[in-house]
Amino acid sequence: MESSSTVILIAAIAPALILGYYIYRRDKYEREPVTQLIKGFMFGFISVLFAGSIERMLINIGLAPEKPQTIISCIYDAFVGVALVEEGVKLFFLWLLLRGNHYFDEMIDGVVYAAMVGLGFAAAENISYLIYNIESWQSVAVSRAIFAVPAHFMFAVAMGYYYSKQHFYRVSFNDKAKVLLVPILLHGTYDAILMIISISHALAGVLFLFFCLFCYLMYKVTLRRIDNLLKDDEMKNKVKDITLYL
Repeated sequence: MESSSTVILIAAIAPALILGYYIYRRDKYEREPVTQLIKGFMFGFISVLFAGSIERMLINIGLAPEKPQTIISCIYDAFVGVALVEEGVKLFFLWLLLRGNHYFDEMIDGVVYAAMVGLGFAAAENISYLIYNIESWQSVAVSRAIFAVPAHFMFAVAMGYYYSKQHFYRVSFNDKAKVLLVPILLHGTYDAILMIISISHALAGVLFLFFCLFCYLMYKVTLRRIDNLLKDDEMKNKVKDITLYL
């Protein structure tokens, strides 16, 4: 029993660690201290408790349905009951992590730290899902490794991308709002599609195809955002090198 618990724990956390290592390796100029990355991961891990408490409170006071039964209630719950709460909590912990953090000195750093918070959240959420579905944990672990954990990673990259933009540049209020609004839009759309699929067999086939397309487009945009920030950092480093020789 103890060995199976260990296997389940590894299956829950491994996808998050793999993606965390991936984004760590993409930061090729001045990599962040491992202690800071672990701190970010743990912030994300404990943020699940805060998000879960807020979600339960919204259900108890009638501001979110416990089990959405209509398309409208699915959309509302996906965007308000889940995405707004979870992305808001993640942003709060990202802010805690980065305020006064002198290691946050490159554009890509915002993505790296946001990813660690998001992946910590995903790992904790994965553990709860696998334990709750203990009889079928293998299939749940595989499906969440393919979809849910990468989705949290992509939501986090969007948050970190705009966090870096507003930190290093003068941007409008609308651009600052994207730090939270874009992850909510992505997360809400992702969850809404899955919720509607679960209650509507008639729409399930079409929606699943749309879901796969949506995930693919998120993946492409995520890679482009990472590449754009790396190019910005490369340009800044070249300018810095030139000024050293002048």
